Amino acid sequence: MKRFFLIFALVLTMAQARAQTLKVEFFTPSIVHIIKEQPTKSLVVTAQPEQGVAIQNGNTWKSGQLTVKQDANGALTFLDAKGRVLLRERSCSITDGKVSQTFRLDKDEAIYGLGTIQNGKMNRRGEHKRMEQSNLEDFQNVLQSIKGWGLYWENYSPTQFDDDANGMTFTSEVGEGIDYYFMYGGSADGVIAQMRHLTGDVPMFPLWTYGFWQSKERYKTAAETEGIVDKYRELQVPLDGIIQDWQYWGSNYLWNAMDFLSEDFANGPQLIKNVHAKHAHFMISIWASFGPMTRQFRELDEKGLLLPIETWPQSGISHIWPPRMDYPSGVKVYDAFSPEARNIYWKYLKTLFDYGTDAWWMDSTDPDFFNPRESDYEHPVTGGTWRSLRNAFPLETVRGVYEKQRRVSEEKRLFIMTRSSFAGQQHYGSNMWSGDVNSSWDMLRKQVPAGLSFSLTGNPNFNTDIGGFFCGSYNTRGPGSAPQNPQFQELYVRWMQYGLFCPVFRSHGADAPREIWQFGEKGTPVYDAIEKMIRLRYRLIPYLYSTAWQVTSNNESYLRPLFSDFASDKKVWDVADEFMFGRSILACPIVNPQYTEEKVIRTDAMTGWDRQEARGESAVQVDFTTSKTAIKYLPKGALWYDFWTGKAYQGGKSVTLETTFDRVPMFVRAGSILPLGPEMQYVGEKTWDNLEFRLYPGADGTFTLYEDEGDNYNYERGVYATVVFSWSDKARTLTIGARKGEYPGMLLKRQFTVALPDGTTKTIDYDGNQTTITF
Repeated sequence: MKRFFLIFALVLTMAQARAQTLKVEFFTPSIVHIIKEQPTKSLVVTAQPEQGVAIQNGNTWKSGQLTVKQDANGALTFLDAKGRVLLRERSCSITDGKVSQTFRLDKDEAIYGLGTIQNGKMNRRGEHKRMEQSNLEDFQNVLQSIKGWGLYWENYSPTQFDDDANGMTFTSEVGEGIDYYFMYGGSADGVIAQMRHLTGDVPMFPLWTYGFWQSKERYKTAAETEGIVDKYRELQVPLDGIIQDWQYWGSNYLWNAMDFLSEDFANGPQLIKNVHAKHAHFMISIWASFGPMTRQFRELDEKGLLLPIETWPQSGISHIWPPRMDYPSGVKVYDAFSPEARNIYWKYLKTLFDYGTDAWWMDSTDPDFFNPRESDYEHPVTGGTWRSLRNAFPLETVRGVYEKQRRVSEEKRLFIMTRSSFAGQQHYGSNMWSGDVNSSWDMLRKQVPAGLSFSLTGNPNFNTDIGGFFCGSYNTRGPGSAPQNPQFQELYVRWMQYGLFCPVFRSHGADAPREIWQFGEKGTPVYDAIEKMIRLRYRLIPYLYSTAWQVTSNNESYLRPLFSDFASDKKVWDVADEFMFGRSILACPIVNPQYTEEKVIRTDAMTGWDRQEARGESAVQVDFTTSKTAIKYLPKGALWYDFWTGKAYQGGKSVTLETTFDRVPMFVRAGSILPLGPEMQYVGEKTWDNLEFRLYPGADGTFTLYEDEGDNYNYERGVYATVVFSWSDKARTLTIGARKGEYPGMLLKRQFTVALPDGTTKTIDYDGNQTTITF
């Protein structure tokens, strides 16, 4: 009897599938849009379907790259041009306002993406996850397979993702129809390119954003903020950005007033001018919510453009924890789905822009949503309900700022750092950080796959709070003492060595200050290790900025899982502690303690605010000057050079390395041409008139050096220059091509110093014409 009912249910599901209205439309020969019943009004997809790229013959649709077949039960199968099955539908459901689609995967097929899931895994097989934006985890509904296909599930409501014996299933809480895009790119890069074709390319960030950023929760006076810049300049440690976190506006009742209303920031505009005079840039915290005494709140409230959800901060009294709920803050989130609300948001934000603010820290763009009630989810917002549009909130609020600022000025590139992201957000000048993560080795390990998974959704810009946000458990000698605790010192240094490879290199956190001098003084191991990574970051900026151009112009990524370049090596399919940084550098950060014992920390985005500090523990004596060992795997199919020693290793095996506290293990792929800039106190302090190019023999290779004005949108009109470097390994010849393009202030004549791993160097004069060097 049980079997009978199972068969009956399956037949009923198939009958329902056959009865559904199906629409198949091709956006390119490699991208097909599937709609069953009603399509979603897209907030994400900006591309349009192409006519004539596919031919329908009955229940088969065929382009030059894809074939889609519908079987007798209504299920679709996707095949490549050679007829190989890529993906099969299994069953679907559209009932009671919910939608669900199940797919069949191959038994050992690895799948990746979805977003910043903080569980330390790369492969999403066996995953069960409710996908709703939050402080620590963010979702883009985009995944891809090791087989080279990708899928974007077009739905903005909270969605359950399940992969088990029944198949791979998306189940969304709201939907009038099933709506998804199937993409075949042939590789990880190919899928990313397809996703960006659908949703938009990645605009360039300003050149200076690739320098070092200092922040903390929070600098409490304008003098303190400015003084941080002064101290870095005094110590001659490079710095390009200073960040002003929350409450510069005053009390919680004035939450996010977008102006310097606190008496401790009485002359905020002068603060920004002073920071600029010190050759640094200024980022400021803004939120998606407003206190009841702000002008924004009153205007939005009059128009019904505020949400009733419980959000941060919960109390109007800012210095007491837990929150005094008998003094509620009255703070409310605005309806970012409303064009009118986004206009109001920018109208007031422009005050800070006019003061000279260089970049926006858009915090709580998830947004914070505490103690959710059913009525909250059903609350109407522009275009639907809070439930139906919930996950797209970060996209809309970030897009609003990007579009408004670009209409005001093309002279200053948008740079937005935000805590949450949805599909397509890469097109709106934003870099996402991974939220208020705790300070632990476990969390450091989780950041690596989280950033890679995020990048695989088409969003390349990711960073974390270096050292973790909540470090109170390391304050063993009293409040703020963590930087003197060897356990935290080791964690912080290794986290900074991972941060070296993120698009944004930023130190931030609560419970203790994180400035370099908090960890000691010059000449001591911890201070010197931090300074060494900051200085190396500046030397890598020519490589990083040229990579940024490839991200913009060629759909590449900064953070590349190893299978992006070495998919044939099955050993790298689930590697979660190594990755490619651009095309040339294999990053192998140390993510386990070598000098201290691992301290187990368990906090979340709310309990971490308790700032519970462990005290009275005995001091740990550690000698950070000793060397240790680490085992790292080098992908098959390449020759690898140790960046620090120049020693060559054959790929396809694990190697035991001697490691030191002040060096992050990193390798350079044979055939790479790696540019290194001069040491600088800030971007632009020195011209790139004699770049060093490290050349790694063993394979042919090319590299394109990209340069432009650094901080406007003229590059979109072709105002930039490129120089292509090509290495022939057999001839041992480096050809430096003729410069293409030009921009104001461009160096017409310069030198390049080319260095081999064996120490051989040659310096040549370059005037923009092609030249060749033979080794």
